[in-house]
Amino acid sequence: MNRLTQVRRLAGVGTRFLIVGGLSTLIEVGVFNLLVYVFGWDLVAAKITASLVALVNAYIGNREWTFRHRDRRSRTSELFWFLLTNAVCTGLGAALVWVGVEALRGILGHAPGAFAVNVVNLFSIGIIVLVRFALYHWVVFRVAPKTVETVQPAETDQPAS
Repeated sequence: MNRLTQVRRLAGVGTRFLIVGGLSTLIEVGVFNLLVYVFGWDLVAAKITASLVALVNAYIGNREWTFRHRDRRSRTSELFWFLLTNAVCTGLGAALVWVGVEALRGILGHAPGAFAVNVVNLFSIGIIVLVRFALYHWVVFRVAPKTVETVQPAETDQPAS
């Protein structure tokens, strides 16, 4: 496969990934705001919960659309790597939100408002999108390794002399 074909294929996968991610982001932001500003949840707990809710959409969309062309390996193995990747990304996202909000609190001298918190949240999502794409592409939904078939000598029906 030549370089241009590889770039086009990666661009197609990346576009589908961004569409699935965009929908997942809308779900995550909606649930995050609902939990924080309607139900009064802690920011980090809301971030983790919202990420987990959006995760369901992300798995189905990425498995069945974005990376559907990949050879499927064991569903158990794929789910393991998907959940591990997303646990790491969720933790990183929550840490980014916490650090960002605390940095704003230090700069402003008071708790930041909803707009600032959402800017920090969206910034964290942007960073996580890049990390997730790399991990989904090369770890979770990777191309199954090609097996090398060994050629066995043909058996003949000739009697031994």
